[in-house]
Order: sequence, then C-alpha cells, then structure tokens
Amino acid sequence: MDIMSEKSPMALVAECQERIQARQPELNAFITLTGEAAVEAARAAAHEIQSGRRRGPLHGIPIAVKDFYDTAGIRTTAASTHFATRVPQKNAASVASLEQAGAILMGKTNMHTLGMGTTGLESAFGPSKNPWDPRYIPGGSSSGSAVAVAAGMCHATLDTDAIGSCRLPAACCGVVGFKGSYGLISLEGILAGEKPPGEDILWLSHAGIMSRSVRDTALMLEVLTGHSTAVHIQRRVRVGVARNCPPPREVAPVYDRALEVLRRAGHEVTDAAAPLTDLNKGIAHIAAEREAIAGTAFSAIDVFVLPTLPCTVPTVASCRQNPLALSPAYTAFANYYGLPAITVPCGTDPNGLPVGLQFVGRPREEALVLQVARAYEESRAHL
Repeated sequence: MDIMSEKSPMALVAECQERIQARQPELNAFITLTGEAAVEAARAAAHEIQSGRRRGPLHGIPIAVKDFYDTAGIRTTAASTHFATRVPQKNAASVASLEQAGAILMGKTNMHTLGMGTTGLESAFGPSKNPWDPRYIPGGSSSGSAVAVAAGMCHATLDTDAIGSCRLPAACCGVVGFKGSYGLISLEGILAGEKPPGEDILWLSHAGIMSRSVRDTALMLEVLTGHSTAVHIQRRVRVGVARNCPPPREVAPVYDRALEVLRRAGHEVTDAAAPLTDLNKGIAHIAAEREAIAGTAFSAIDVFVLPTLPCTVPTVASCRQNPLALSPAYTAFANYYGLPAITVPCGTDPNGLPVGLQFVGRPREEALVLQVARAYEESRAHL
C-alpha cells in the first residue's frame, strides 16, 4: 500500500502489527518493537488529523528505522553484543525529522552486525530471513528493513548505504531502495558518542530509504530534506545502458524487457560505461573525482541504468563463510562518487527471487533519478 492512504493511523498501525505478529517469529526483521507506544502514537496522530492539524504526508504512517540510528529511550544496538543494552537519550537528526513529521515508529530493524557485511546473515539477534524464500539471503547490511517493507510490517524505513547497504537488500527482497547524493540526508546520530568509523567509511556513507514504491520514497525524502520532489517526468531522458555491468545470464531476458519498457516510454536509450571503481585504491583523490564526475561520466547521458546485483540472489548456504559474499560491484561506485541511486523491482529470476533494476544520476539530481524510476515503475505496471 502506498504511504498516501485514506485509512486512519490506527488502522494502518493495526495492519502492520498484525503482519509483525504473524511473520516476525519467522523472518526476524526487527531487533526491537515499540508495541503499545506505536498504538498510542497512532491515537495521537488520529486526533491531530481529525482536528485539522495534519503535519504532512507521513503523519500517522507506520515506519521503521535501521538499528544504526539513535532513538531516544529505545535501544540502539547496531546488531552487536557490545551495544546490546545501549539506550540513547537523543534521537538521530533524521529520526527527529520523521518524528516531527508525525511518522509512527514500529521498531528498530535488524541488520548485519555494525553494517560490516552484504549478506545480512550476521547479527547478535539472529539473521533476518528473505520473505520470498528463507533459503536465500536477505542482503545487507540493511537486511531487516528490506524484509520488514517486503513483508508489510511497515510502509518505509530509514537506512544507511555505504557500498550498497540499502540497495542490495532492497533488490534481494523486491522493494525500492534509494540513496541520495553525498550529504543530502543527515547521518548525525548514528551511534552518537561511540568511536567513529574510519575516514573511508565516512566518505562512502549515505543515508538510505526503502519503501514499496518510488512515490513513497519521494515522500520520505521530502520529510528528511525539507524539499518536495516531483516524481512525474516532464521531458525525454538520455538513458545510458551500462554495458560494462552485464546482468546475470539467468536474468538477461528480464533485464532486456526492462530496457524495452524504457524505450517504449519514449526515452533515448544508448550504450554507455558506468564509472566503476575499485575501493581498494583508497580515498586520496575522492573529492576531486567527485567534482569531475558529472562532466566525465554524464557528458552524453542523463542517467545510467544497470542491474543492481551482478548475480542472482545467493543462497544462505553459499554465503555463510563470507560476510561480503554478495558483491557490491554494481553499487559501490555510486557511493564513491556520491551519486543519487535507486533500485526498483523489475521481475523475478528462475528461482522465483526478485531482480533489481538500478538508476544512477549526476550529483544532486535526485529528482531526475526518481522521475525516471517512477516512469519505469508506472510503465511496467501497465504492460
């Protein structure tokens, strides 16, 4: 269901809590649930809305927050035994923005411990399970968020994305995953007061959003940035197919159909090469390369289109020994260059697992990335 709902906050929260009660024991999407506090918040939101004091599009909407972000009075653990009893006194800046907008926190979502993996299989609270098939990984590090959104336990989530930590699990679980340009959404208040990560992680880290539609993602972004974003495209866009990022052989027909949808929508679809990067080279030149990227990689196109994953969704059994078994080869370059990027579902693989399609744009051109993704989403729905 889209965020823009005519149902009351009480009804929306009740629906999500029913889904949580039914599927949380199986899927383990949450580390901490807010329970009665969410019900009380729904009552308060309903009263405000009925009194003509609607705060905006998220007022009364059930959301969840990755357990990286501090939440006042609610434990924030990063899925680590070291922080298992840590209870912050202050909300992270982005959590505060969501609270002020009237969003209702359903709980803190599970994650790969300390955000240090792409599989989602390592957590002090047990791993989350892919709702499509528990034999396959949910992706990471924002594993619980993708599972919660896909299973209807909330409408959207606040996440992080350092090498694809939001987009990878979104693709594995068949939901929309977005990160903006570097610094667009505040990361202030992630494990505040604890030892900060290394400088390379600080340069690569972005806030992320997951939801079930591009429109809902745009509404979340509006609250988190204070700026509205129109998602209906107004012009023909030059879409560059990143031929240096081929889809897995098993889903090549799914990817080709997605490209055909873009062509039928009237966009100019041409071949291009995505500016892939080896993160092992370090960050010595990252500022200069970010400054130059719009001119070097986007001189002939407006957005890249490419698969989100370089493989089909891997099995749990194949990933147990390697926390980075799910390759970020097609996502990490957007973090290095600070580019806006979104993954949207575009079909299923031969195993019945989702396939993600990714759009990446110039720095600060979130609106265009969202518009192209929304146009694809709508065109595909009408096929």
